Amino acid sequence: MRATTVGLCLLLWAAAVAQGEGSDAVAAPAKLGTEVMGRVVGYGEVREEWRGEVIQLSWAPRAYLLKGFLTEEECDHLIALGSPKLTKSTVVDNESGKSIPSQVRTSKGTFLNTAQDEVVDRIEHRVAQVTMIPVEHQEGMQILKYVNGEKYEPHFDYFHDVVNQKPESGGQRIMTMLMYLSTVPEGGETVFPNAVKSEHVEGPEWSDCAKRGLAVKAKKGDAIMFYGLKPDGSEDQTSLHGSCPTTKGEKWSATKWIHVLPFNRNNLYQRAKWGDCVDTEDQCEEWASTGECEKNSAYMKVHCRRACSLCEPAKENVATT
Repeated sequence: MRATTVGLCLLLWAAAVAQGEGSDAVAAPAKLGTEVMGRVVGYGEVREEWRGEVIQLSWAPRAYLLKGFLTEEECDHLIALGSPKLTKSTVVDNESGKSIPSQVRTSKGTFLNTAQDEVVDRIEHRVAQVTMIPVEHQEGMQILKYVNGEKYEPHFDYFHDVVNQKPESGGQRIMTMLMYLSTVPEGGETVFPNAVKSEHVEGPEWSDCAKRGLAVKAKKGDAIMFYGLKPDGSEDQTSLHGSCPTTKGEKWSATKWIHVLPFNRNNLYQRAKWGDCVDTEDQCEEWASTGECEKNSAYMKVHCRRACSLCEPAKENVATT
């Protein structure tokens, strides 16, 4: 395993972007009311930064351990929010895309609302900062509890059905942030069975389930970040993972699934009147009102067609006489 830091990764990435300064890439307009100084190199905002230890677990899957990603107080707060609302966990049906009960997953869980309170909002933006993917691409936070041998058999987080991959639902899941809210004394490891054999764990401190692959012990405050898709966008079969039976104590976790597109933004895909001619950015109308349709036409005619009056009503919705 190799330790690195988020700060170093960001610096290397920024340097790589800076080399393309002479490219013809078209940039989105800056958000109104925001003064942009220098060159924009990626997602970011003025907030407290997380600067912790990041350990590379594997390249296949691309997985990283983030030590102390959450504070003890944050862990306790998330448990307190989720505890009263726990119900039997479900899985996504590969054909219909609907949530169904299954013995594959025997935990209990619940979802929190996005930005439900100040603590949840802070954590969601921390996830966005570390992954460099905007917070709008995240699903609501799922709180899970495992006890008395409860488990989740190995599975993929990316979708197999076409329903959940639609653009208005955020498209495919690209990565997962799994945060541990408690330390599990026995069992409860996260295991990746399809990782290369040389990375499989061994020793008496691991459960038999964990020894089937690369594994991580659940430690309060730590998190693992892994990709379900390869850099070319194809599905990564090595991202298969599961939660080993929790045989002693309780395992609490918080999961953030992150999509390739903003998640569940149906307001951007209101085709009832305009067919496929829609605005794909929240700020399109603001930008259009300040003349961006003319000043930044290359970008706007692709992403803000409706705001720039480049649309005609869908034929099936035009009244005939």
